[in-house]
Amino acid sequence: MNSILEKLSFYYKKKRLKNPNYSFLFEEPPENEYVAFDTETTGLNPKVDDILSIAAVKIKDNKILLNERFNVIVRPDREIIEDAIKIHGLRKKDLESGIPIEEAVDRFAHFIGSRPLVGYYLEFDVAMVNKYFKKLSGTTLPNKQIEVSALYYDFKIGLIPQGFVDLRFDSILKDLDIPTFGKHDALNDAIMTALIFLKLKNK
Repeated sequence: MNSILEKLSFYYKKKRLKNPNYSFLFEEPPENEYVAFDTETTGLNPKVDDILSIAAVKIKDNKILLNERFNVIVRPDREIIEDAIKIHGLRKKDLESGIPIEEAVDRFAHFIGSRPLVGYYLEFDVAMVNKYFKKLSGTTLPNKQIEVSALYYDFKIGLIPQGFVDLRFDSILKDLDIPTFGKHDALNDAIMTALIFLKLKNK
């Protein structure tokens, strides 16, 4: 059923595409390639909050291609409150040197191509990107989405049926014996998410 719904969604999005410059997103994805990505935002509501940074890494044949990473800081359209700065760690001067959101999303789309997207609570990050991508293209990202917390849940529940599965990011890292890369910024989180994906994919 899911595959049928995914196909219908894919063709619906393709039909709504108004900017042919993004037709490459609907091509057949490269074999065994994925993109893990993460965003830093002003909050958790895609309708009112803004993207402050987008980072991603390509995965190919069970390897994370760190030399092919994507990492941009976005210049916000409005003043960012102090509390938000404490969460994402981006300073005012960092944001002032950022690029416009439309440019960031356009560059992100060209980076990911038609590859499947991998993320932790990916639905939120995709919704944040789609908020702006829809204005550029007339449609939303058609890429297949792979949620690592769902992969982890399926893996753990088989070991502890009817048990509690801790889906917190740091808990997953610890259980899978994956190192934490210092502060949680978009790039570090994207790399750690890629490591989670590869470890679960190969189990």
